[in-house]
Amino acid sequence: MLSQPEINRYNRHIILPEVGLLGQQKLKQAKVLVIGAGGLGCPVLMYLTAAGVGTIGIVDFDTVDESNLQRQIIYTLDDVGKYKAEVAKIKLENQNPFINIVFYVLHFSSTNALDLISQYDIIVDGSDNFATRYLLNDACIINNKPLVAASIFKFEGQLSVYNYQHGPTYRCLFPEPPSESPSCSEIGVIGVLPGILGTLQANEVIKIITGVGDVLSGKLLLIDLLTMQFRELKFEKNPINDVAKLSDYESLNCEVESIKNDFKEITAFELKKCLDSSSPPLIIDVREPYEYEICNIKGVLIPLNQIPNNVHKISPDLMVVVICHHGIRSKNAIKYLQDNHNFNNLYNLSGGIAAWADEVEKTMPHY
Repeated sequence: MLSQPEINRYNRHIILPEVGLLGQQKLKQAKVLVIGAGGLGCPVLMYLTAAGVGTIGIVDFDTVDESNLQRQIIYTLDDVGKYKAEVAKIKLENQNPFINIVFYVLHFSSTNALDLISQYDIIVDGSDNFATRYLLNDACIINNKPLVAASIFKFEGQLSVYNYQHGPTYRCLFPEPPSESPSCSEIGVIGVLPGILGTLQANEVIKIITGVGDVLSGKLLLIDLLTMQFRELKFEKNPINDVAKLSDYESLNCEVESIKNDFKEITAFELKKCLDSSSPPLIIDVREPYEYEICNIKGVLIPLNQIPNNVHKISPDLMVVVICHHGIRSKNAIKYLQDNHNFNNLYNLSGGIAAWADEVEKTMPHY
């Protein structure tokens, strides 16, 4: 039951017909575990705390760094050097004394994942690396817990709810991790982006708890802050990606050093000239199908993890340009093909399809 001070606090929720007193009581009874108290985790934690989620768990082994303050809005300069999870607990309890905050200063791993997740109703992914994302996905499948996940890149974000009522999972969308992915410390991120995505994550959690609205299951929301475009892509459950046990995820590190390999590159401007010539090159696109659907150069789509089984589709005689979103996965594809199949006709599109889009934009008339 809610006390009178709680009823006063949550009045704006309670007067919503879709939520009401019953919905607020469901929020109080709910237990939500947030993995990561960084850019995404901060707004998630603050809004779930304000909403009155009864028990919130925080997992983070990192300390506050001055570079975090640009986007991790729970912390201040006085918190630099302190454990994020511990600082977050203190500040969130001051924000709402009617809820219970549990913090874990530990590295989320395959040895503790199942036990931690089993104690909560809903799991939120606020991590920043692929090892944790795949571990979380698989642990949620085994424990049958919904996973509210988001990711950010420069000015772009993605959001979905995985394993909701046995629905599609993260591996249904991304079966295998990429061989390489840059971190925020390498490429940067606009400060408001994790705030927007984290707030939307909190919204999905509240919807799941209260039963209000349509949960973002089997759908991937794509956000681009530079153009303010919101796109939604649907994807299906793949039974092949069911998980029976956790694997070793430590080798999946998002902060991999750049590939050091001899390969040729071509700029978007040069590629455009080649495509307009009488002997255009063969384009091999190593992105995922949903990315290809958004924007493509009408090349042959072979996702990176499928390259080994589709080498026969790549001509050793023609000029071949390999492309991806930002020119990282394409480097991995070229390295594999050169090392294992002796290709010497491959070119990497510098900057990827993003650079191509910029080049096309330059040539369009502006009124």
